[in-house]
Amino acid sequence: MIKRKSPAQIEKIARAGRIVGDCLAMMKAMCLPGVSTAELDQAAEKFIREQGGIPTFKGYRGFPASICASPNEMVVHGIPGDYRVAEGDIISLDVGVTLKGWVGDAALTVEVGDAGQLAHRLMEVTETSLMRAIGKCRPGNRLGDVSHAVEEHVEANGFSVVRTLVGHGIGREMHEEPQIPNYGNPGTGPELKEGMVFAIEPMVNVGTHKVVVGDDHWAVSTADGMLSAHFEHTVAITANGPRVLTAGSAGEKPGMDAGPLLW
Repeated sequence: MIKRKSPAQIEKIARAGRIVGDCLAMMKAMCLPGVSTAELDQAAEKFIREQGGIPTFKGYRGFPASICASPNEMVVHGIPGDYRVAEGDIISLDVGVTLKGWVGDAALTVEVGDAGQLAHRLMEVTETSLMRAIGKCRPGNRLGDVSHAVEEHVEANGFSVVRTLVGHGIGREMHEEPQIPNYGNPGTGPELKEGMVFAIEPMVNVGTHKVVVGDDHWAVSTADGMLSAHFEHTVAITANGPRVLTAGSAGEKPGMDAGPLLW
């Protein structure tokens, strides 16, 4: 069952989402050669708590940190630690915030210095696939339209979507129904209705769509060791179309051009 939220409840998610967006912007600015993923995690937790929020990830199913930090071939769920980002890396940063019982969740992939043309293209295609999926989040569309928008754009550009990891509904809990794959057939699945709130998160690989789980039972990496990128936003379906709830207080979409909250 997909839980629909009232306008007042969506505003509560948006307040949590604003902290998420600002936290991602802060971490993006910190991603200079030599910074450790542990330092990013510490800064994020401090920032979130100073804003009155709680790091949603910390302790979730035993996860030990406030953010996921996943460099290069790591797709998602990287545990922060001693790894120091270097010139030419890309690193995916994922953060969730709970504020007064409501959750926002978003991610972006950051380039450290110049990671090269392939990385640039991967990040651009992943980001654009998210924007196209968000554009489908309108009453009367189907969930398959959202999933297909990602798959169509990614595969047209020669990359692959991870099939074993999905986006999700979000609200009181970080993971609610429905699951939102990054592939699918248009015109299929549940009808989208006003008040639904989704965390849409394309995870895109340069090579194979297949992934492997690390020895820590958390980190997910590409099976072929090639690069991966990850972008995510929490999005509400409104009568006027999709509204991005994790845009940050400046109204900028982390990792994207500045723009209105309502797409």
